[in-house]
Amino acid sequence: MTTPAAVTITETDIEQIAEFEGRVAIFVTPDGKLDPGARRANRQTKGAVQRMTEAESWGKMKPGDVKTLAWPTGMKAEALDVVCLPRNADVAEARKAGVALGRNKGDAALLVLAGPLRRADEMVLGLVLRAYEFTAHKTAERDAPEGITVMTGKPDELNDAVAPHLTVAEGVFLTRDLVSEPANHLTTEEFANRIKGLEKSGLKVKILDEDEMRKLGMHLLLSVGHGSATPSKLAIMEWMGGAKGDAPLALVGKGVVFDTGGISLKPAAGMEDMTMDMGGAGVVTGVMHTLAARKAKANVVGLVGLVENMPSDRATRPGDVVTSMKGDTVEIINTDAEGRLVLADVLWYAQENYKPSGIVDLATLTGAIIIGLGHDKAGVFSNDDAFCNSFLKAAEAEGEGAWRMPMGDSYDKQLKSSIADMKNVGGRPAGSITAAQFLQRFVQEGTPWIHLDIAGVARVGEDTTYAPKGSSGWGVLALNRMIADNYEGK
Repeated sequence: MTTPAAVTITETDIEQIAEFEGRVAIFVTPDGKLDPGARRANRQTKGAVQRMTEAESWGKMKPGDVKTLAWPTGMKAEALDVVCLPRNADVAEARKAGVALGRNKGDAALLVLAGPLRRADEMVLGLVLRAYEFTAHKTAERDAPEGITVMTGKPDELNDAVAPHLTVAEGVFLTRDLVSEPANHLTTEEFANRIKGLEKSGLKVKILDEDEMRKLGMHLLLSVGHGSATPSKLAIMEWMGGAKGDAPLALVGKGVVFDTGGISLKPAAGMEDMTMDMGGAGVVTGVMHTLAARKAKANVVGLVGLVENMPSDRATRPGDVVTSMKGDTVEIINTDAEGRLVLADVLWYAQENYKPSGIVDLATLTGAIIIGLGHDKAGVFSNDDAFCNSFLKAAEAEGEGAWRMPMGDSYDKQLKSSIADMKNVGGRPAGSITAAQFLQRFVQEGTPWIHLDIAGVARVGEDTTYAPKGSSGWGVLALNRMIADNYEGK
């Protein structure tokens, strides 16, 4: 797993500013007020900082923006990053400032003079989350990125505040790594092995093989992997840190390690992106690692169906009828609508075995959600207003875009089949909604449920709020917050 940058928090020592080699970051308010660290940097640079803040261009800076002085006179640093940030910055502004510093950091050591800055811990989180790069398959020799030193007047307090953020960052990085991995490296077996390796963090892990799933009647999930030489798996992660006997929250993830579309073959252009079709399973894995690492006082179980969707002489065909673990029959109209088949059986398994207090499933499920919401927001579908709102509130607090979508009987009618209990697709109109309607048929009466369609946010072609372009790790922050706010200690 990519390790978050090492963060050292120390007592402020402004005498080190002139001698520090690497990058130095200081904070100046929008109206140009300098804190002690910034004043010392200003003296070292013979007034360059003050001249910058008195220039007309400084008035156009927004909270969190950064201007850089390269090779500043009077300092050994290669750059002085001057951050525009009010002393009473809110969470979003503090994180934005950290993200800007993380974007600039590169491999250099970074000294951050946080001084009296409020919410310095949120700034550090933004910095660490943005200072990410997936290099597992690059062979060029390079030195490991240098660490981050944060100076403050109350280092013990800041250390205590930053520690849980760094644990969450580990979960985000794990998710990003998994989603970034190519399919010849992250096979179903390798994914299961990596999940098994999380037992060292305290998770209880169980892996079901194809024979075990066949005995359980999980034929929908198994039908997706029929065409692949790689065996399908169901990985189950348990974290029972809450009250004994309390029903757990269940997180369910789609783990299609590569999706060709099966017999309903996808076009060649862009198919290489289908290495990210296990994004839902990646988020569930990252969240479960985070909960175990921070010893969350909650009962949560994570279940991910791991399959590969390939065409072959054994592959499921359009027109086949398959029986689910629930017992309902499904007419497979399109083998490229495979994620909902995986989720249906895993949802039913979760309910039959854990009787959860609620279920959240995550999947890179439909291209339709990208047409509807683009790459800024995930689609949110739910059968329970209070449960749904608890997630939306957490997502907003963490700056992870999410938007609730409608559901209803009128959409459900599109799934009617003449030869089976249902079809796996409902046609082009409202494709993301009919996918959610399909999944709802496998949610038992009275079970609060949220479906998150993350096709547009799991991996994108430009920088996101907290990540460079590529795998975002979207969802780990929001789900961790939702669990902390609503399940811990209850």
